[in-house]
This record gives sequence, C-alpha cells and structure tokens, in this order.
Amino acid sequence: MSTRDWMPRRRTDQLAMAKNWLDILNSSDTWNIPYESVNTQLNVLAQAADDALAEAASSHRNQVSTAKCKAAFEALTAKMRDIKDRHFKNPPLQDHDFIALGLKPRDTIRTPVDVPTAQATADVTYPGPHMLMLHIKPLSGTLHDPRADYGYRVYYGVLPHGGATDEEALMPRRYMKKAPVKGEELPHSRFVRRKRELFIFPEDDSGKTAYFSIRYENSKGQAGPWGPVFSAVIP
Repeated sequence: MSTRDWMPRRRTDQLAMAKNWLDILNSSDTWNIPYESVNTQLNVLAQAADDALAEAASSHRNQVSTAKCKAAFEALTAKMRDIKDRHFKNPPLQDHDFIALGLKPRDTIRTPVDVPTAQATADVTYPGPHMLMLHIKPLSGTLHDPRADYGYRVYYGVLPHGGATDEEALMPRRYMKKAPVKGEELPHSRFVRRKRELFIFPEDDSGKTAYFSIRYENSKGQAGPWGPVFSAVIP
C-alpha cells in the first residue's frame, strides 16, 4: 500500500494521527507490540516534525526551514509506514482497532480474478539490425479489463526463405516450415508485463520473417483469446 493510500494529506492531520498512535501504543497489554522501542522512535520523529512545522509556519520561514519540514515529515511518514507494515498487519487487529488508529479496516473479501476476454496486437518498429520492437496494445474494438489483463504472453517464430528443412525445424531455434495461420502454430513464447518488448534475433536471422501472436494473461496465468497473427521481416 502506498503512502497516498492511507496517510492524511495535511501535515497537521498526519501529526494528529501520529500522536493518536502514540496514545494507543502507550498500553503494554495490546497486540504484543514492542511499545518502548516503537514509541520512542515514533515520538522523536513526531516531535521533530511538529517543531519543523511550527518553524516553517512562523514568520522565520525560508527555504531552509521549508526543506527541514519536508525532510522531517518524510522521516515520520517512513516510520509510520514501517510500524503499520511490521505491527498492524500481523496481529489479529479487529475493525474497531483499525478505525481507532485512523486506518481503513482490512478488506477480507477476495475479489475474483476474471479470465481475460480482450485481444492484443502490436505495432512493430526496427530499433537496429536483427532487432524488432513490439509496441503492445489492445486490438481495436476489444474490451480491455486492467484487472484481468495482468500481462501478455507473446508467441513467436521465425520462417526462413522457402520454409525450414526438417533439420532446421528440430534445431533449438525450431524454425517454421510454413507461414502460420493461427497462434497455436508458433513454437516459442515469453511472458511480459511491459507494453514495449524488444526481440533480438541471431545475426543470421536477418532477412527472415518473424511471426507473432499475443494473448492477455491474468495473475493466475489464465490466458484470454488469441490475438491476430502478424509478421515483420527481421532487419
């Protein structure tokens, strides 16, 4: 969870939250948290942030005091995030505990991950000799679902002039004997998250034709429908 998801936007509100945490963590019989070390560190940072904010808001405000205030609150934010991650997530806190801390109660309902239904394709550019860059995008008219479309499975293969011989088809490169009609015919694949993916081919593949087809995959590895087969000549 990022800072912006839970930390108050105003510095005065953040200080109020920090002081509230100090009051709550002053007890020694709740959540099995090492209060002495946590409270000491949090108290020092909260006090430093409080002093820095007062100086920055006074008539003596300047670039130095503003920078000191920013640094003090960054340190306080980092410590509060560390306390939250280390201590508030592990013990069995109840919803009312999170509310008392000024945090949102944990969502215990798992959101199901749908199987992708969108199709993907890519534009091809030529960044250098025997290299192809795929710029992956949803197929025009398809419905893109960011929750289901976690990444891309890019299928590919290389077709020599006139098609591969039996020997070439059995090589580790597994050259294709004919142009593929559908994605299932492509011999290789790689999973990527980036929308730009660079393919670097052996130098002796220059002039041959590379074929591609892309499928969306969700975070469970479940694949969506095949995208269209497209090709480019390897420079």
